[in-house]
Amino acid sequence: MTEKNNYTHVKHGFEPLYDSSSNILILGTMPSVKSREQNFYYGHPGNRFWKLLAAIYSDNIPRTIDEKKAFLHGHHIALWDVISECDIIGSSDSSIKNVVPADISVILNCADIRCIYANGTKAYDLYMKYLYGMTNREIVKLPSTSPANAAFQMDRLINFWSIIL
Repeated sequence: MTEKNNYTHVKHGFEPLYDSSSNILILGTMPSVKSREQNFYYGHPGNRFWKLLAAIYSDNIPRTIDEKKAFLHGHHIALWDVISECDIIGSSDSSIKNVVPADISVILNCADIRCIYANGTKAYDLYMKYLYGMTNREIVKLPSTSPANAAFQMDRLINFWSIIL
């Protein structure tokens, strides 16, 4: 990580999560500072990702990294981010620049992904800009689970995200 004018150059620190039985792919933008500290996806305590998925699947909220991995594998969910590296201020998606896209073909070549979902508008926009031309696969934009997305309370998130079922 190098810092310039409050920007930090960040490389994605952990691997995608998937296996050959994954049939949906959820893409975020780039791990938050808290997620990078924990070395796993959606690690900020205010992010509603894990609580949301547990509600949709009528399952327990996974707490540990091992529980989260088992949850995703059990529900055939692949998880990664659109960005491999970028310049970013803190965890602010709106500050992202100098993007190096992730190579999601490793997932698409291994698993029979029936649908790709973007966790938020920024993930959707970045996918369309950097990855759509390579994959020729449509992506469904879902509202962000980030605590910064205050316009969406949990019931509204559940309503939109239930499409993944």
